[in-house]
Amino acid sequence: MPAPAPYLERGSRAYWRASLALLFAGYATFSLLYCVQPLLPAFSSTFGTTPAQSSLAISLTTGVLACAIFAAGFASEALSRHRLMTASLIVSALLTIAVSVVPRWPEVLVLRALEGAALGGVPAVAMAYLAEEVHPDGLGLAMGLYVGGTAIGGMAGRVVAGILADAFSWRISIGVIGVLGLVAMLAFRMLLPPSRHFAPRRGLALAHHREALRAHLATPALRALFAMAFVLMGCFVTLYNYVGYRLLAAPYNLNQTQIGAIFVVYLAGVVASPLSGRMADLMGRSRVLIASLLLMLAGVALTQLAAIAAIVAGIACVTFGFFAGHAVASGWVGRLAQRAKGQAAALYLLAYYLGSSLVGWYGGHTFGAYGWSGVTALVGALLMLGIVTAFWLGSRERAGGA
Repeated sequence: MPAPAPYLERGSRAYWRASLALLFAGYATFSLLYCVQPLLPAFSSTFGTTPAQSSLAISLTTGVLACAIFAAGFASEALSRHRLMTASLIVSALLTIAVSVVPRWPEVLVLRALEGAALGGVPAVAMAYLAEEVHPDGLGLAMGLYVGGTAIGGMAGRVVAGILADAFSWRISIGVIGVLGLVAMLAFRMLLPPSRHFAPRRGLALAHHREALRAHLATPALRALFAMAFVLMGCFVTLYNYVGYRLLAAPYNLNQTQIGAIFVVYLAGVVASPLSGRMADLMGRSRVLIASLLLMLAGVALTQLAAIAAIVAGIACVTFGFFAGHAVASGWVGRLAQRAKGQAAALYLLAYYLGSSLVGWYGGHTFGAYGWSGVTALVGALLMLGIVTAFWLGSRERAGGA
């Protein structure tokens, strides 16, 4: 019997190639997905939409993405990891470029929905690839680097979009983001090592997928982590969706470039993700997760203050806490899922993007009815639920059940 293929060991050349490749994939995914976020007020101006209607450019995309990820998690068992992620990145970048030229709002929404479907082939498959190929001792750091790539993409998409929208137009800014997504796809394709611990299995019966789904949902700790994904992403996206409306209005009267510059705090996620992943490997996942949620809650409280410095500091705290918490929770899913890791990752990301879609959309109504205080009340309540869940996960971890 041949010896089993070796894992990617932390510090090896293949380990760093895989981590860097998936950093590029994370960058492309989040830059393409969230480049429209600072442009929501521009959509309101161009198309005459309300804040809640403009937010559909994100919420509709992430809602479709949630369903697409769920489907991709099952389909990925029969398809090449490498080819599926590559195709997803190519199609989503081309759809982003198409958004920059269509003349009417319904067409923007249709293309953004299709983009959500196209992007579904990246996140769950990337998480599954890392869980399968990386040695468990280095999984926290590798997952943190991948999530760090999503932070770079989220920052670049928002900052570049804001600057180019002020200098030229929102259409040019979205088109440039699409081209940069194609460049990132090329880097990803050149760097990613082939799978050693996965071979496509075609013709799997529906019963196989149903049993894998049942097993994941029957695991209490996994259910809690899926709920955590909903809370983390829902809170994060809601805050970012509507802070631009607040800062464009009096007494701040900032322009798109200035608001885009604030999103440089996304760099906190580049630091937070690998750091928290490494700390989780050393100190325990629940401790780092609880600290991350508490930091987010403190950041939300800071944004209630009037001073612009306090608002920026609050956004930075929320950003650091979000990426730290997401890196820990997503890596934890890979550790707990004993088999069908693609499906487990898909369930986590289904909840993750449903949080973005549903809470992000509902936050527009609370903002319209109660202003910024309504947004922070909604986000604060969800974070409190997340903290309770994290403490429960900690008790399971100490008892050896998570």
